Amino acid sequence: MMKKAVVKKGEAFTVDLTTIEGDGAFPCPKCGTVISPEDESEEVYTIVDTKIVNDQLVELVVMCGTCGSTIKLAGFQQAMEGLTNE
Repeated sequence: MMKKAVVKKGEAFTVDLTTIEGDGAFPCPKCGTVISPEDESEEVYTIVDTKIVNDQLVELVVMCGTCGSTIKLAGFQQAMEGLTNE
């Protein structure tokens, strides 16, 4: 018997970027691997999907390279609005 199904289909996590402080790095909600926007190697995570509305990034979906979890990154609009208000 194979025990390969670690991540259930449809299992996804959501990370709100407005709750992240610092450079935007956050731990994977399942395995704790640190996912950083500074890492462009795609060894730690892979970009799966992007959602753009009116030429602005609204949502980004990434897959953790360690455990395979799908992580939806939300809050781009609020994070950008916070930058323009400063």
